[in-house]
Amino acid sequence: MKKLTGSLIALVAYLMFVQPVFAQSENNALVPLPSLEDFTRGEDGWAFGLGLGIEYESAYEGSDEFGFELDPAGAIQWRRGDNIFYFAGEALGWRGLRAETWLFEVTLGFDEGRQESDSKKGRLDGLGDADEGFELVLQTKKAFSNDWRYWLDGRIITGDDGNLGLFGVGRRFGDQRDGTGSDIALAVLFHDRKYANKDFGINAAQAAASGLAETNMSGGFRSVGLHYNYRKYITKNWQIFGEVLYEHYGSDVRRSPIARKNFEGEVGIGFLYVF
Repeated sequence: MKKLTGSLIALVAYLMFVQPVFAQSENNALVPLPSLEDFTRGEDGWAFGLGLGIEYESAYEGSDEFGFELDPAGAIQWRRGDNIFYFAGEALGWRGLRAETWLFEVTLGFDEGRQESDSKKGRLDGLGDADEGFELVLQTKKAFSNDWRYWLDGRIITGDDGNLGLFGVGRRFGDQRDGTGSDIALAVLFHDRKYANKDFGINAAQAAASGLAETNMSGGFRSVGLHYNYRKYITKNWQIFGEVLYEHYGSDVRRSPIARKNFEGEVGIGFLYVF
């Protein structure tokens, strides 16, 4: 896996400095998908977006508890042609458009891990706090046409806690080229043994401390996910955005005592000011 990751990083580094075949039209988003923030208005240079969102979501992976959470929104972006470099919260990344229908992206993000206190009902007592760490995300999207009406998505998330793979298909609604409107994506997720045990495994010490059955997860199919995004300018500078996320776990995940629900869900809405 390390060799594969190294090769993918080298490929992305190469693509970052290859001149794109086609340039974006003025005022167009790099890619007209509402699920990808673009505050540049089609212009080179710095761009900023700042806002706040509220989410109603699962307390942790497999939780039967839900609650509201306030999250900052927005990003600092710098664009040059068909490349955008960005810093968004705990993620630092680059995305680049090639030949109008290929999007490549690499992101270094931070995984806060799971805390025992995430469960207000004591569901995680005895399991301990999961380690925090960095994750590398490598992603490619391939559109069927340059209007990005339909696209394919491939993604690898890799780190010290294992690897997660995603393969999906999406559709964009509306004809806007400024990154507003809505889109929806359906994806199938796979994880290796290490990543599966990070979220749903219970070792002998945790079993003794928590009273839950010892569980050793295997790799393979994880879940099927559905993700809907909406974004709209309500004034020249103010945006409203929203999303709905649903992930339905496979039978192997559902056998873990940690998975008290067979799904994870999230609904969010927020506002952004684009400078």
